[in-house]
Order: sequence, then structure tokens, then C-alpha cells
Amino acid sequence: MAYGSSNYLINLWKSGYIHRGDTLLLHCDIRQVLRNSIRLHLNISPKNIFESLIEYLGPNGTLLLPLFNFGFAHGVKFDINLTKSEMGVLSEVGRNTSGSIRTGHPIYSFAVIGNQVNLFNGIDNFSGYGDDSPFSILHKIEGKIAVLNLPDQKSMTFYHYVEECRNVTYRYHKKFTGDYVESNGNVAQRTYGLFVRDLDRGIITDVNRMGDRLWNLGLYKGNVHDKNEGLRSIETVKLFNEVDKVILSGDSINYLYRIA
Repeated sequence: MAYGSSNYLINLWKSGYIHRGDTLLLHCDIRQVLRNSIRLHLNISPKNIFESLIEYLGPNGTLLLPLFNFGFAHGVKFDINLTKSEMGVLSEVGRNTSGSIRTGHPIYSFAVIGNQVNLFNGIDNFSGYGDDSPFSILHKIEGKIAVLNLPDQKSMTFYHYVEECRNVTYRYHKKFTGDYVESNGNVAQRTYGLFVRDLDRGIITDVNRMGDRLWNLGLYKGNVHDKNEGLRSIETVKLFNEVDKVILSGDSINYLYRIA
């Protein structure tokens, strides 16, 4: 990758307060980065973006990319080796990278690459947001979450992990059963769970207000998403504690959901 392209991406990671050695979950929309690279006459591809971030995190860093795919919830067979991510091209680059592993939940799986990969290898959590999920591990090891060019409403699934930890009353546990192709090619009928919103009560996820709260408290670091690159990050411990505070105070309806 050319020197100018490399500097451009390094400055992007720095702008979001990402540091070498971080264990980082990245939610992203890279389209604006690619558009800006054309405007600036830089030769940047999705693979360049991925490789730049891995290099920037360094040998002690770890990257998680969401490989979420919702087909299993609608009766579509899940193949842990082949089912594509619905979370954008960068997540597919991560999924297909040598040395990456994929966690086992058929709806909320992750690609993991880097130093801490063994912590996530073999995870086959029953509930997408449960205490045995990658969200929980990221929280327990005090990792970070970064978001590029997306609002909270389209990225911050971690909120649902906190909601499940507190067993909030506006969501409930639901099971999904379907065909699951294991890493060895065997096909099995498997059942997995999700902590879903209560549609009968008109519950609608509405978390952008929680994002505004995190900015106002100085917990988000970096830049608000806009027409330019907006990369922000937050420490999972601080994020969990603030969302937990909202839930325990009875303020979830003001920050995490609304009623239709």
C-alpha cells in the first residue's frame, strides 16, 4: 500500500482513539472511506483497510468483526464455514482471512483475528447476547468497541448484552431451531436462543439517545459519524456500567427503547 494511503488509514485509527494492543470489536460502514480515497487519489481497498487495522493493533492486538446473519431465524441452514456475513464487505474480508476463527452462534457470530484468538476459539454460545457470548468475553477482558460511520441504532448490539444480563422485562428469551453445518461438514439440528424485544407490547429498539448520553458524558472518544469519516470508540467496562445504570434506574424507555 502506498505511503499516502497508509498514513491516511493510520490517522483514521488514531482519530477514533484506537491503540496498539487493543482487543477491539469494530462495527463499520467503509463506503465513505472508499469514496474519500478516490477523491484524494489514494488506492485503498477493503483488504487494505483490514490489513492496516491489523498492523496498527500490532502483535498484541485482537480484532473482532461481526458476521451477523439472520437467515437461521427464518429457517435458512447455517454453515459455519460458508455462511456469509450480512455486516458488510470488511467483515467478509475478516471471515476469509487465514488465521481467523468464527464463533459458533448462527445468528450473532464473530470473526476473531489476533493475539487473543484462543479466548474466542471454540465458543458456541447458546444465547446471542448471553454470559457465555463473545460480548461477555470482550467485557470481562476490558476490551473496546469502535464504530465507523454508523449510528448506535445500526451498530451497538452490546446494549442487548447488558439488557440480557439484567433480564429486562421488555425483552424475552426465544429459541430458534434449524439445520447447522458444523466445521467438519456434519449437519445437525441445533437450537439457539436470542433475547428478543416484546413485539406484542410494541417494543421498538431506539438506542441513539443512549449514544447521545455517552457522548455527553465523555465516554465515547473520537468523532461523531457524519458525511466524513466518523470513528469513535468506547471501553466496554465503562459502556456496560453506564447502560446498567440506565436500566437499574428504570430509564430504559428513555434511552434503549420506545413503544410504538
